[in-house]
Amino acid sequence: MIRKAEIADVKVIQNLINGYAKQELMLARSLSELYENLRDFSVYVEDGALVGCAALRVVWEDLCEVKSLAVAEASQKKGIGAALVDHCIGEARALKLPRVFTLTFQPGFFEKLGFKRVGKETLPHKIWAECVRCPHFPDCDEVALDLLLGDGG
Repeated sequence: MIRKAEIADVKVIQNLINGYAKQELMLARSLSELYENLRDFSVYVEDGALVGCAALRVVWEDLCEVKSLAVAEASQKKGIGAALVDHCIGEARALKLPRVFTLTFQPGFFEKLGFKRVGKETLPHKIWAECVRCPHFPDCDEVALDLLLGDGG
């Protein structure tokens, strides 16, 4: 089941994300950052346990980002990640946003969902604000991908 994140989910979300951040697979998130951006997050709950999360961040009037996608290792290969991304795309459509992008070390996963690789230079400079905190900066290997939803989602 996918639902919007709640206050009680924040520490679980942080543990999930930061477990992958320790492996340098994604950017770590502080509790402060997660509380501030809680409304962006949706979670996947299975048998009463939070096993996945993803956020949709609105960047501009025509652009949003799927970020912080994480699924517990024991719950992978069940379609949970795809369901979370699809949920984020649904939110983007509801907001009438025509373009969704992501930055990832797993481009094949997003390509299976219809995202296309794009040059990082095609994305607005303001999206790079988080990059300076990343352990891969400035030699980032993340791949930029986007999905065009059409006119207004």
